[in-house]
Amino acid sequence: MPRSVAVVTDSTAYLPPTPGVSVVPVQVISHGVPYDEGSFTGDLTSATTSRPAPSRFAACYAALAAEGASAVVSVHLSSSLSGTSESALLAAKEAPVPVEVVDSGSIALGVGYPVLAAARAASRGAGMEEVAGEAARCAGRTRTYFYADSLDHLRRGGRVGTAASLVGSALAIKPLLHVIDGRVELLEKVRTATRAIARLEDLAVGAAEQGGGPVEVAVQHLGAPSRAEALAERLSARLPRLTELRVVEVGAVIGVHVGPGMLGLTVCLPGD
Repeated sequence: MPRSVAVVTDSTAYLPPTPGVSVVPVQVISHGVPYDEGSFTGDLTSATTSRPAPSRFAACYAALAAEGASAVVSVHLSSSLSGTSESALLAAKEAPVPVEVVDSGSIALGVGYPVLAAARAASRGAGMEEVAGEAARCAGRTRTYFYADSLDHLRRGGRVGTAASLVGSALAIKPLLHVIDGRVELLEKVRTATRAIARLEDLAVGAAEQGGGPVEVAVQHLGAPSRAEALAERLSARLPRLTELRVVEVGAVIGVHVGPGMLGLTVCLPGD
């Protein structure tokens, strides 16, 4: 009987414990001290983030091989936003079993949905190429939008263009952003939080309707549970083809770059 393909991701996928999926934590650095995401509870405004060292991936891959995995598919956040995929690629070169690294080109549940697609394929006995292909195809079907109370955190971390962030701050707007080609880009500028969240909802509905079939949606937030639950309720009413709706609080790695009050939506469109 062939051994199974294991799936690895990083902590920015923000998934609950999932059978067949191992998680390597991205780090938060505060006052020179590194913390694994999930253990950091300090002030986000003074923190930065750091990719996992290749040795963390190497240890994970070696442990999975020792447990009987015949291959590994490692699915991570956008390489345009983090060096996490690069660390995974470096570790893959020395791994005791073949490792295929998949750059999701996204963040948060834009990573999580491809990880789940990979895990489903692996659980039915698919080989490494098929498991990686399922993750990549799912990544291509996700659309991620988010609202931030300001662009200050994004500007500090260099995750949006300087010109866009300066204009946004000068006008005191509520920015709507999206992930496009693996990068975070300013999509629209809205004057109030209420209008921004309503527009976020419309964007998600539009993306779901464009897919023309059953969709999954994740509402993501940072320190805004009531807003997230209210948004989820409205989406449930507006999306008749909704098959699953998740409400997820993101962690410190995303929090460092977006700040508190963030609301995000990831729409996973149907496959072919």
